[in-house]
Amino acid sequence: MVRTEISLFLKNAPGELAKLSSLFFKAGINIDALTIQDASSYVQELFNARGKSIKRIASVANYNSIKMDSREVALIRLLADNSDKAVGLLSENEYIFDIMPVIAIELENRPGALSEVAEKFGKAGININYVYGSVQSSDAKCLFVFSPEDIDLAVKIFKKEKS
Repeated sequence: MVRTEISLFLKNAPGELAKLSSLFFKAGINIDALTIQDASSYVQELFNARGKSIKRIASVANYNSIKMDSREVALIRLLADNSDKAVGLLSENEYIFDIMPVIAIELENRPGALSEVAEKFGKAGININYVYGSVQSSDAKCLFVFSPEDIDLAVKIFKKEKS
């Protein structure tokens, strides 16, 4: 259930994802989940969050400049079947990355399954920073990755459920 998510920036250009995925392939590392977004939306979220907390680390002009530059970069979040090996590989190849714990849950592929999980987060007062997931076919389970604000509380809630 608790997995290590790797977040990294890649140049937003043709072939960059192919290079990364080929690197993993050659090392025998499987990517279990992946999401990619234009990094400018990440920078915008950071700006909005810093603005609300009044803990800005840069001026509005600097953020706007950073946002313009960030269009050239994609933010990738992924789960690998061997996080330690993936982290080592990324380090060896001088990628800039970060790791963080997330909750990965296999859901039944049926209407309401995601709603039930989201409701558990909500009832516990846990905000979900972001979520991504998918399913391969109508009879397969879905893998959803949640980044909760309070990972420790989320783990307790979902461990109780398994007991």
